[in-house]
Amino acid sequence: MSVLGVGSLGKEHARIYSELAAAKQINFAGIYDVAAGTARKFAEKYKVTAFQSVAEAAEASDALSIVTPTSTHFELAKMLLQQSKHVLVEKPMTENSAQASELVELAQQRDCVLQVGHVERFNPVFKYLENVAIDPRFIETHRLSPYPARSTDIGVILDLMIHDLDIVLAFVKSPVTSVDAVGIPVLSKSEDIANARLRFANGCVANLTASRVSPERMRKIRVFSSGAMTSYISLDYRAQEGFIYRIARNGEEESSLFKKLLHAKDSTIVSQFGGKRIVREPVPIEKEEPLKLELQNFVECVRAHGTPVVSGESGKQALDLALEITRQVQSASK
Repeated sequence: MSVLGVGSLGKEHARIYSELAAAKQINFAGIYDVAAGTARKFAEKYKVTAFQSVAEAAEASDALSIVTPTSTHFELAKMLLQQSKHVLVEKPMTENSAQASELVELAQQRDCVLQVGHVERFNPVFKYLENVAIDPRFIETHRLSPYPARSTDIGVILDLMIHDLDIVLAFVKSPVTSVDAVGIPVLSKSEDIANARLRFANGCVANLTASRVSPERMRKIRVFSSGAMTSYISLDYRAQEGFIYRIARNGEEESSLFKKLLHAKDSTIVSQFGGKRIVREPVPIEKEEPLKLELQNFVECVRAHGTPVVSGESGKQALDLALEITRQVQSASK
Protein backbone atom coordinates (compact mmCIF):
# COMPACT_ATOMS: atom_id res chain seq x y z
CA MET A 1 0.00 0.00 0.00
CA SER A 2 1.13 3.55 -0.75
CA VAL A 3 -0.41 7.01 -0.43
CA LEU A 4 -0.28 9.68 -3.14
CA GLY A 5 -0.79 13.09 -1.51
CA VAL A 6 -0.38 13.73 2.21
CA GLY A 7 -2.41 16.89 2.71
CA SER A 8 -5.15 17.26 5.32
CA LEU A 9 -6.83 13.96 4.38
CA GLY A 10 -3.88 12.10 2.86
CA LYS A 11 -1.96 12.26 6.11
CA GLU A 12 -4.85 10.41 7.77
CA HIS A 13 -4.64 7.68 5.13
CA ALA A 14 -0.93 7.40 5.95
CA ARG A 15 -1.64 7.20 9.69
CA ILE A 16 -4.18 4.42 9.29
CA TYR A 17 -2.04 2.41 6.85
CA SER A 18 0.77 2.70 9.40
CA GLU A 19 -1.55 1.29 12.09
CA LEU A 20 -2.62 -1.56 9.78
CA ALA A 21 1.01 -2.30 8.97
CA ALA A 22 1.87 -2.39 12.69
CA ALA A 23 -0.95 -4.93 13.10
CA LYS A 24 0.67 -7.02 10.30
CA GLN A 25 -2.43 -6.56 8.08
CA ILE A 26 -0.61 -4.84 5.20
CA ASN A 27 2.81 -3.78 3.99
CA PHE A 28 2.89 0.04 3.95
CA ALA A 29 5.43 0.83 1.21
CA GLY A 30 5.55 4.62 1.22
CA ILE A 31 4.35 8.09 0.37
CA TYR A 32 4.54 10.45 -2.59
CA ASP A 33 3.66 14.14 -2.56
CA VAL A 34 4.51 16.94 -4.99
CA ALA A 35 5.93 18.75 -1.96
CA ALA A 36 8.99 16.56 -1.37
CA GLY A 37 9.55 17.98 2.11
CA THR A 38 6.02 17.03 3.19
CA ALA A 39 6.49 13.51 1.83
CA ARG A 40 9.79 13.16 3.71
CA LYS A 41 8.26 14.39 6.97
CA PHE A 42 5.50 11.77 6.97
CA ALA A 43 7.75 9.05 5.55
CA GLU A 44 10.13 9.59 8.47
CA LYS A 45 7.25 9.64 10.95
CA TYR A 46 5.92 6.29 9.73
CA LYS A 47 9.31 4.79 8.77
CA VAL A 48 8.40 4.24 5.11
CA THR A 49 9.87 5.37 1.78
CA ALA A 50 9.40 8.92 0.47
CA PHE A 51 9.02 8.19 -3.24
CA GLN A 52 10.52 10.57 -5.79
CA SER A 53 7.70 10.04 -8.33
CA VAL A 54 4.29 8.45 -8.84
CA ALA A 55 5.95 5.87 -11.09
CA GLU A 56 8.29 4.86 -8.27
CA ALA A 57 5.36 4.58 -5.85
CA ALA A 58 3.43 2.45 -8.35
CA GLU A 59 6.37 0.12 -8.91
CA ALA A 60 6.64 -0.54 -5.17
CA SER A 61 2.90 -1.07 -4.55
CA ASP A 62 0.00 -3.35 -5.45
CA ALA A 63 -2.57 -0.81 -4.27
CA LEU A 64 -2.58 2.96 -3.75
CA SER A 65 -4.72 5.71 -2.22
CA ILE A 66 -5.07 8.80 -4.42
CA VAL A 67 -5.59 11.73 -2.05
CA THR A 68 -4.68 14.62 -4.36
CA PRO A 69 -6.64 17.57 -5.87
CA THR A 70 -9.69 16.49 -7.91
CA SER A 71 -8.16 17.77 -11.16
CA THR A 72 -5.40 15.12 -10.88
CA HIS A 73 -7.59 12.12 -10.01
CA PHE A 74 -8.35 10.92 -13.53
CA GLU A 75 -4.81 10.92 -14.92
CA LEU A 76 -3.35 9.32 -11.80
CA ALA A 77 -6.04 6.64 -11.50
CA LYS A 78 -5.90 5.87 -15.23
CA MET A 79 -2.13 5.47 -15.15
CA LEU A 80 -2.27 3.16 -12.13
CA LEU A 81 -5.16 1.03 -13.43
CA GLN A 82 -3.33 0.61 -16.75
CA GLN A 83 -0.51 -0.92 -14.69
CA SER A 84 -3.07 -3.25 -13.01
CA LYS A 85 -2.82 -1.49 -9.66
CA HIS A 86 -5.75 -1.41 -7.24
CA VAL A 87 -6.92 2.13 -6.54
CA LEU A 88 -8.83 4.01 -3.86
CA VAL A 89 -9.53 7.48 -5.24
CA GLU A 90 -10.90 10.18 -2.96
CA LYS A 91 -14.21 11.84 -3.81
CA PRO A 92 -15.19 13.34 -6.16
CA MET A 93 -13.65 10.56 -8.22
CA THR A 94 -13.12 12.71 -11.34
CA GLU A 95 -14.02 16.10 -12.81
CA ASN A 96 -16.63 14.75 -15.23
CA SER A 97 -18.80 11.75 -16.03
CA ALA A 98 -16.86 10.62 -19.11
CA GLN A 99 -13.66 10.32 -17.05
CA ALA A 100 -15.50 8.35 -14.35
CA SER A 101 -16.92 5.95 -16.97
CA GLU A 102 -13.46 5.38 -18.41
CA LEU A 103 -12.01 4.50 -15.00
CA VAL A 104 -14.87 2.09 -14.23
CA GLU A 105 -14.38 0.37 -17.59
CA LEU A 106 -10.60 0.24 -17.19
CA ALA A 107 -10.87 -1.29 -13.70
CA GLN A 108 -13.18 -3.99 -15.09
CA GLN A 109 -10.83 -4.74 -17.99
CA ARG A 110 -7.81 -5.03 -15.67
CA ASP A 111 -9.74 -6.88 -12.95
CA CYS A 112 -8.71 -4.23 -10.43
CA VAL A 113 -10.44 -2.84 -7.37
CA LEU A 114 -11.63 0.74 -7.90
CA GLN A 115 -13.00 2.23 -4.68
CA VAL A 116 -14.21 5.80 -4.19
CA GLY A 117 -13.65 7.60 -0.88
CA HIS A 118 -17.21 8.28 0.28
CA VAL A 119 -16.34 7.86 3.94
CA GLU A 120 -19.81 8.48 5.40
CA ARG A 121 -20.94 5.14 3.97
CA PHE A 122 -18.73 3.57 6.67
CA ASN A 123 -20.08 5.75 9.46
CA PRO A 124 -21.93 3.62 12.05
CA VAL A 125 -24.71 6.23 11.78
CA PHE A 126 -25.46 5.12 8.21
CA LYS A 127 -25.38 1.43 9.14
CA TYR A 128 -27.97 2.10 11.83
CA LEU A 129 -30.11 4.14 9.44
CA GLU A 130 -30.14 1.38 6.81
CA ASN A 131 -31.40 -1.16 9.33
CA VAL A 132 -34.09 0.98 10.97
CA ALA A 133 -35.55 3.42 8.41
CA ILE A 134 -36.61 0.79 5.92
CA ASP A 135 -39.11 2.96 4.00
CA PRO A 136 -37.76 6.55 3.90
CA ARG A 137 -40.33 9.10 2.75
CA PHE A 138 -38.57 12.38 3.54
CA ILE A 139 -34.86 12.97 4.17
CA GLU A 140 -33.20 16.19 5.26
CA THR A 141 -29.42 16.65 5.43
CA HIS A 142 -27.21 19.51 6.62
CA ARG A 143 -23.46 19.51 5.98
CA LEU A 144 -21.93 22.80 7.09
CA SER A 145 -18.35 23.89 7.74
CA PRO A 146 -16.21 27.03 7.99
CA TYR A 147 -14.32 28.06 4.83
CA PRO A 148 -11.66 25.39 4.17
CA ALA A 149 -8.00 25.69 3.30
CA ARG A 150 -8.48 22.74 0.92
CA SER A 151 -10.70 21.66 -2.01
CA THR A 152 -11.32 25.23 -3.17
CA ASP A 153 -10.70 24.02 -6.74
CA ILE A 154 -14.29 22.68 -6.66
CA GLY A 155 -17.62 24.04 -5.41
CA VAL A 156 -19.43 23.01 -2.24
CA ILE A 157 -21.64 20.55 -4.14
CA LEU A 158 -18.67 18.44 -5.29
CA ASP A 159 -16.78 19.08 -2.06
CA LEU A 160 -19.40 18.47 0.65
CA MET A 161 -22.89 17.76 -0.69
CA ILE A 162 -21.64 14.79 -2.72
CA HIS A 163 -21.24 12.84 0.56
CA ASP A 164 -24.97 13.17 1.23
CA LEU A 165 -25.88 12.47 -2.40
CA ASP A 166 -23.98 9.17 -2.15
CA ILE A 167 -25.70 8.33 1.15
CA VAL A 168 -29.19 9.17 -0.15
CA LEU A 169 -28.71 7.20 -3.39
CA ALA A 170 -27.50 4.15 -1.44
CA PHE A 171 -30.28 4.53 1.10
CA VAL A 172 -33.38 5.20 -1.03
CA LYS A 173 -32.56 2.66 -3.77
CA SER A 174 -34.87 4.30 -6.32
CA PRO A 175 -34.14 6.43 -9.42
CA VAL A 176 -34.11 10.22 -9.09
CA THR A 177 -36.92 11.69 -11.18
CA SER A 178 -36.41 15.43 -10.59
CA VAL A 179 -33.81 17.85 -9.23
CA ASP A 180 -34.37 21.44 -8.13
CA ALA A 181 -31.26 23.28 -6.92
CA VAL A 182 -29.98 26.70 -5.93
CA GLY A 183 -26.53 27.91 -4.86
CA ILE A 184 -24.41 31.04 -4.59
CA PRO A 185 -20.70 31.88 -4.47
CA VAL A 186 -19.65 33.85 -1.39
CA LEU A 187 -15.88 33.63 -0.96
CA SER A 188 -14.83 31.70 -4.06
CA LYS A 189 -15.65 31.56 -7.77
CA SER A 190 -17.75 28.42 -7.28
CA GLU A 191 -20.86 28.02 -5.16
CA ASP A 192 -20.14 28.06 -1.40
CA ILE A 193 -23.74 27.48 -0.25
CA ALA A 194 -26.17 25.17 -2.04
CA ASN A 195 -29.51 23.46 -1.56
CA ALA A 196 -30.99 20.65 -3.64
CA ARG A 197 -34.40 19.02 -3.53
CA LEU A 198 -34.57 15.53 -5.04
CA ARG A 199 -37.66 13.51 -5.91
CA PHE A 200 -37.40 9.75 -6.34
CA ALA A 201 -39.56 7.38 -8.40
CA ASN A 202 -40.86 5.71 -5.22
CA GLY A 203 -42.18 9.06 -3.88
CA CYS A 204 -39.39 9.79 -1.41
CA VAL A 205 -38.18 13.41 -1.25
CA ALA A 206 -34.72 14.51 -0.07
CA ASN A 207 -33.76 18.08 0.83
CA LEU A 208 -29.98 18.61 1.05
CA THR A 209 -28.14 21.72 2.28
CA ALA A 210 -24.37 22.24 2.13
CA SER A 211 -22.29 25.26 3.12
CA ARG A 212 -18.60 25.94 3.54
CA VAL A 213 -19.11 29.47 4.90
CA SER A 214 -20.77 28.47 8.14
CA PRO A 215 -19.54 29.57 11.60
CA GLU A 216 -20.28 26.05 12.88
CA ARG A 217 -19.60 22.49 11.76
CA MET A 218 -22.61 20.28 11.23
CA ARG A 219 -23.15 16.87 9.62
CA LYS A 220 -26.70 15.75 10.33
CA ILE A 221 -29.41 13.68 8.70
CA ARG A 222 -33.10 13.44 9.60
CA VAL A 223 -35.37 10.79 8.15
CA PHE A 224 -39.14 10.25 8.26
CA SER A 225 -39.81 6.58 7.58
CA SER A 226 -43.10 4.72 7.12
CA GLY A 227 -43.58 0.97 6.94
CA ALA A 228 -44.09 -1.44 9.86
CA MET A 229 -42.77 1.15 12.34
CA THR A 230 -43.45 4.80 11.49
CA SER A 231 -40.53 6.79 12.85
CA TYR A 232 -38.55 10.01 12.76
CA ILE A 233 -34.81 9.62 13.17
CA SER A 234 -32.35 12.46 13.81
CA LEU A 235 -28.66 11.54 13.63
CA ASP A 236 -25.35 13.35 13.97
CA TYR A 237 -22.51 11.93 11.82
CA ARG A 238 -19.82 13.83 13.72
CA ALA A 239 -20.89 12.81 17.22
CA GLN A 240 -22.13 9.38 15.99
CA GLU A 241 -25.26 9.69 18.09
CA GLY A 242 -28.89 10.66 17.75
CA PHE A 243 -32.50 9.87 18.58
CA ILE A 244 -35.40 7.92 17.15
CA TYR A 245 -38.98 9.08 17.73
CA ARG A 246 -41.74 6.46 17.38
CA ILE A 247 -45.22 5.53 18.63
CA ALA A 248 -44.99 3.87 22.05
CA ARG A 249 -45.62 0.16 22.36
CA ASN A 250 -48.12 -1.23 24.86
CA GLY A 251 -46.74 -0.95 28.37
CA GLU A 252 -44.46 2.07 27.71
CA GLU A 253 -45.72 4.60 30.24
CA GLU A 254 -45.28 8.37 30.06
CA SER A 255 -42.03 9.61 31.64
CA SER A 256 -42.02 11.78 34.76
CA LEU A 257 -41.74 15.55 34.48
CA PHE A 258 -38.37 15.33 36.29
CA LYS A 259 -37.00 12.93 33.65
CA LYS A 260 -38.26 15.18 30.83
CA LEU A 261 -36.64 18.22 32.41
CA LEU A 262 -33.34 16.34 32.68
CA HIS A 263 -33.75 15.37 29.00
CA ALA A 264 -30.73 13.10 29.43
CA LYS A 265 -28.95 12.00 26.27
CA ASP A 266 -28.84 8.37 27.29
CA SER A 267 -32.42 7.96 28.49
CA THR A 268 -35.73 7.07 26.85
CA ILE A 269 -38.47 9.70 27.17
CA VAL A 270 -42.18 8.92 26.63
CA SER A 271 -44.54 11.90 26.07
CA GLN A 272 -48.18 12.42 25.20
CA PHE A 273 -48.98 14.06 21.86
CA GLY A 274 -52.47 14.23 20.37
CA GLY A 275 -53.69 11.40 22.56
CA LYS A 276 -50.81 9.09 21.63
CA ARG A 277 -47.64 8.22 23.50
CA ILE A 278 -44.46 9.13 21.59
CA VAL A 279 -41.13 7.58 22.54
CA ARG A 280 -37.84 9.43 22.10
CA GLU A 281 -34.92 7.09 22.66
CA PRO A 282 -31.18 7.36 22.02
CA VAL A 283 -29.98 5.21 19.13
CA PRO A 284 -27.57 2.36 19.92
CA ILE A 285 -24.53 3.28 17.82
CA GLU A 286 -21.10 1.85 18.56
CA LYS A 287 -18.61 4.59 17.74
CA GLU A 288 -15.86 3.77 15.24
CA GLU A 289 -13.55 5.73 12.92
CA PRO A 290 -15.22 5.68 9.46
CA LEU A 291 -11.97 6.29 7.54
CA LYS A 292 -10.33 3.30 9.18
CA LEU A 293 -13.32 1.11 8.27
CA GLU A 294 -13.14 2.44 4.71
CA LEU A 295 -9.44 1.63 4.30
CA GLN A 296 -9.93 -1.79 5.88
CA ASN A 297 -12.65 -2.45 3.30
CA PHE A 298 -10.20 -1.45 0.55
CA VAL A 299 -7.54 -3.80 1.94
CA GLU A 300 -10.03 -6.69 2.20
CA CYS A 301 -11.29 -6.13 -1.37
CA VAL A 302 -7.73 -6.01 -2.74
CA ARG A 303 -6.90 -9.24 -0.93
CA ALA A 304 -10.05 -11.08 -2.02
CA HIS A 305 -10.63 -9.29 -5.35
CA GLY A 306 -14.02 -8.29 -3.93
CA THR A 307 -16.38 -5.43 -4.75
CA PRO A 308 -15.96 -2.46 -2.40
CA VAL A 309 -18.87 -0.97 -0.46
CA VAL A 310 -18.39 2.20 -2.56
CA SER A 311 -17.45 0.91 -6.00
CA GLY A 312 -16.45 2.97 -9.02
CA GLU A 313 -20.03 2.64 -10.28
CA SER A 314 -21.41 4.03 -7.00
CA GLY A 315 -18.92 6.89 -7.09
CA LYS A 316 -19.96 7.70 -10.65
CA GLN A 317 -23.68 7.79 -9.71
CA ALA A 318 -23.01 10.31 -6.93
CA LEU A 319 -20.77 12.33 -9.26
CA ASP A 320 -23.38 12.40 -12.05
CA LEU A 321 -26.02 13.72 -9.65
CA ALA A 322 -23.60 16.28 -8.17
CA LEU A 323 -22.71 17.49 -11.67
CA GLU A 324 -26.40 17.87 -12.59
CA ILE A 325 -27.01 19.93 -9.44
CA THR A 326 -23.90 22.01 -10.20
CA ARG A 327 -25.14 22.56 -13.77
CA GLN A 328 -28.50 23.84 -12.49
CA VAL A 329 -26.82 26.19 -10.01
CA GLN A 330 -24.42 27.58 -12.60
CA SER A 331 -27.07 28.05 -15.31
CA ALA A 332 -29.32 29.91 -12.83
CA SER A 333 -26.53 32.38 -12.03
CA LYS A 334 -25.88 33.34 -15.66
